[in-house]
Amino acid sequence: MLGFTATRTQVATYLFGVALFSISFLVFLNSSISFVITQRIGQAHNVGDAVGTLGFADELVALVACPAWGLLSDRVGVRSVAVIGYMIVGVSLWVFMAAKNVYPQLLLARLLFSVGATATATMVTAILPTMTVVQVVQIVQDPRTPRRRVNGTSHALAPSISSELTITPARFQSRSPPRDDNDDTVVRKDTAASTSHLAGLVGMFTGCGALVALLIFLPLPTRFGQGGAEPADAVADAFYVVGAIAIVVALGCFFGLRRLPGEEEKSWERFWRTEQNKASDTPQSRQPILSYPRLFLESVRLGYQSPTIGLGYVGGFVARASSVAISLFIPLFTNTYFLKTGQCRATDPSDPADIKNSCPQAYKLAAMLTGISQLIALLSAPIFGYLSARYRKYNLPLMLAAVAGVAGYSAFGSLASPDPASKDGSGGIFAIVALLGISQIGAIVCSLALLGRGINDDDSRKSQLHTTDDNVPTNGHLSAGTTPPRSPAMTPQSEEAPLLGTNYSGPASSSGPESHTHLKGSIAGTYSLLGGFGILLLTKAGGALFDSSGPGAPFYMMAAFNALLLVVGVLVAVRDAYSGARGEQRGREVR
Repeated sequence: MLGFTATRTQVATYLFGVALFSISFLVFLNSSISFVITQRIGQAHNVGDAVGTLGFADELVALVACPAWGLLSDRVGVRSVAVIGYMIVGVSLWVFMAAKNVYPQLLLARLLFSVGATATATMVTAILPTMTVVQVVQIVQDPRTPRRRVNGTSHALAPSISSELTITPARFQSRSPPRDDNDDTVVRKDTAASTSHLAGLVGMFTGCGALVALLIFLPLPTRFGQGGAEPADAVADAFYVVGAIAIVVALGCFFGLRRLPGEEEKSWERFWRTEQNKASDTPQSRQPILSYPRLFLESVRLGYQSPTIGLGYVGGFVARASSVAISLFIPLFTNTYFLKTGQCRATDPSDPADIKNSCPQAYKLAAMLTGISQLIALLSAPIFGYLSARYRKYNLPLMLAAVAGVAGYSAFGSLASPDPASKDGSGGIFAIVALLGISQIGAIVCSLALLGRGINDDDSRKSQLHTTDDNVPTNGHLSAGTTPPRSPAMTPQSEEAPLLGTNYSGPASSSGPESHTHLKGSIAGTYSLLGGFGILLLTKAGGALFDSSGPGAPFYMMAAFNALLLVVGVLVAVRDAYSGARGEQRGREVR
């Protein structure tokens, strides 16, 4: 059973709202922007250049906006940022229809859209840890009181039917609830597995979001045109409808993501609050308030200090770059081959979409190869979620994805022909693009799972919960960052001593110095920032190498990126194995 601490409504809103639509509106806009330029604005020349400039400006804004939204969410909450993001997306789609020229009106509309889209994309990562926040309860329970529930879990005994005068220490011990290593804490089930499973679902839902755009959003102009509308009006109607859907999603997030675990302290009152290092005296306000620069620096520092988060960063870098390699360079590789062999006439460089008319064979083959890759990725997402939960000890699923990337991209870069029907072609190309899809989704799912586990500090907590020193258990998830004060002994030393203590400590804060839930937005922003760098690096450097060194160069770059991910993963696994061995040795010395 998945150990979600969020409610079913919150989980459903996260999957069907934030994750599903985080990419849908971007896919719709990227596929429709050329129609806005030609049908709405009426520009028939330099369409490709305009589309490329708008896309490049979008990426530049994303590099700044992703970490900014992450930092903001650590002050005001992930729910607020998600709602604002989808509201901006909806409004910007309407603004597109008011543009009368490409520069500056359409450019400004695209920048506004990018601001909103980066908020929603960043919150996909930032909200994940809130679904499986680990909470620890320290409790000393009187067996004579009714059963008490904390966080939905029973931690007490049924009322005693014996006289208080006849309850002996031995009888009391026999009725005491089971505890781990005589600990005074009752802990929720380990949620690291739930984080990994949920990451797999997130990968699947984001893939389904692209299908929503392709199957529902993109055909809207054609359907409106069949109803008698002019092409320009049909495009406008489609943008108005999709924009309205974005507003509806924002409202769904507003109501469905209320009272997320660990977000109780976030509010707009903290937006301009000065830095506060010490927690207040009230138990409801235990999270430190850091300045925005410190939030960002802390998220970067964690990439070096926390192997789990650092490996997640590298995985995100490779995953985002992989998406460009599949969607951009596979069609470019295919088109170049058909042009080189004389099977197609040269396309209009000002209009990349002209490939549909000038070289339909190349277009169909490219669509088939990328479609197979994305289909395999969609089907593999929940599998990687399961594997990441089942075999997370040494991050084996992520290394499997990296190996698939090294093999798949190296093989694709060495191909003489992408066409299996040609004399130089090979039927193995379908297996190769399947490896690319496996590599991409594996990096996405496993990196998200790593960040979720690293933010909640699940892995170290799991090892610490069963570590004792002189029979004093340590605790990996405490609000003050230290082992809580021991409650009075529940079993008296003599028959005359008072049997029961009266102390009861309620639930500890769901975040503490050992966990990094107060930095989850900043960490998500840094994760998206590194992904943006991966896209820009592969787009610019890979494109230049494509022209100078050959069509296989971008794929060899991706093979190198995956090799880097594999090396980092191996180093982290070796470190974990060494730390585990030292921990076992210290445990034997203590015993």
